[in-house]
Amino acid sequence: MKIALVGYGKMGQIIDETAQKRGHEIVARLKQKPTAENLNGADVAIEFSLPEAAFDNIKICLENKIPVICGTTGWLDKKAEIEKIAVENDSAFLYGSNFSLGVNLFFALNEKLAKLMRNIDSYNCQLEEIHHIHKLDAPSGTAISLAEGIIKNSEKFDAWKQEDTQENHLGIFSIREDEVPGTHSVFYRSEVDEIEIKHTAYNRNGFALGAVIAAEWIFGKKGNFTMNNVLGL
Repeated sequence: MKIALVGYGKMGQIIDETAQKRGHEIVARLKQKPTAENLNGADVAIEFSLPEAAFDNIKICLENKIPVICGTTGWLDKKAEIEKIAVENDSAFLYGSNFSLGVNLFFALNEKLAKLMRNIDSYNCQLEEIHHIHKLDAPSGTAISLAEGIIKNSEKFDAWKQEDTQENHLGIFSIREDEVPGTHSVFYRSEVDEIEIKHTAYNRNGFALGAVIAAEWIFGKKGNFTMNNVLGL
């Protein structure tokens, strides 16, 4: 498969190595805006860039009928528009706030636990995410996905906010320190005990592998998808 890497920072470089190990050809390594020419006939584009560049990058790829796997966070106010563009151009789009296979299983576990806790009033919920100091957005896209999973499956919350949980607003603490790849925790606390589920990434390799697996899966498909489709969850 021919892959275009749109955005070539640390993640792009790790995806490059991972994709080649799995037998794919990297036909574009772009730090600039993609064009019909510099995409070099790619079968799939994997987009990890910056929030301010993501929409235009994805739009150009889709208009050239190149399916897009996107891991850039912080631009999701325009996601519905991108999904419309994918359908209009008979192409395919998959956004993941986190492509780690473990994190996507963690998302499913998080929703299951939220359902179990739905009618137990003695526990309150709080989220925490820790990332490296270079991460530009807060809270992380992964933390937002976790919060949305809880809100969808709980009658206690209707929105999330940064810092403490208060009434119907689910709280997310965002911590930036050192070179932490990503740690996400969900706490249910009562006066007598605490339930915690946690995912800790040791490095970025898991994110890269998941993105390449998603690219392999989406090749030849049309429409809008998530990692749940890829993993059959």
